[in-house]
Amino acid sequence: MKIKLIIIAAVIGLMCFGGTFFLGMKTNKVSAAATANTEPNAETLAEQLKLSSPKIAAPVDGEDVMNSKRRELTEKQLKDLIYEVREKINEYDFKLKELELREKNLQTAKDTLKRDIDELDNLRIELTSTVSAIKTEQDKLQNTMIQINTVEENNLKSIAASYDKMDAAQAGKILANMNQTSKNGSADDAIKILYYMSERTKAKVLATIAETEPAISANFCQRLKKISIKE
Repeated sequence: MKIKLIIIAAVIGLMCFGGTFFLGMKTNKVSAAATANTEPNAETLAEQLKLSSPKIAAPVDGEDVMNSKRRELTEKQLKDLIYEVREKINEYDFKLKELELREKNLQTAKDTLKRDIDELDNLRIELTSTVSAIKTEQDKLQNTMIQINTVEENNLKSIAASYDKMDAAQAGKILANMNQTSKNGSADDAIKILYYMSERTKAKVLATIAETEPAISANFCQRLKKISIKE
């Protein structure tokens, strides 16, 4: 029984000693770490106290100068190229506007020409219609004209001379009867004979006819103006 107590006491003593030793070791490590953190490192101080060496510009190399000049030349060429491109664009815009204006003027001229052509066509149609109307009137007038050809002219003059010697009343009756008879152109023959009679006898005959047949006398006067001599 005593031996067990001794063994137990020895084990407890060893455990206490081990715990104390272990606790002491941990405490020393923590203190050393704190001291290391608070004291500056010699190398760190040396780096902090180290003076920066002065910077000396590197000597300019000839190749660098050439490269710099080339860059400047390239920039100048680029600027010149941009300027030329802008000038070309401005020139193109100007020519484009000029072309548009020319096309507009050309279109205006075409429209004006088309209107003129339409007006000319209308005038041509109107002129054709007018000419046709004039021709119709000329044909009508030609149909109403009393033509005397050269062959019958001498005969008519001879007959008219005979009527000049007749009494105006008798000559008027004969001519009035001839006018009322349209067979074989007798009406035109009366006008032709009256045309070649002397002015004095002609006036007496027309006056005599007007006393009894004023319409016939007026018709004779109108038709005398339509005598046409064909050569």
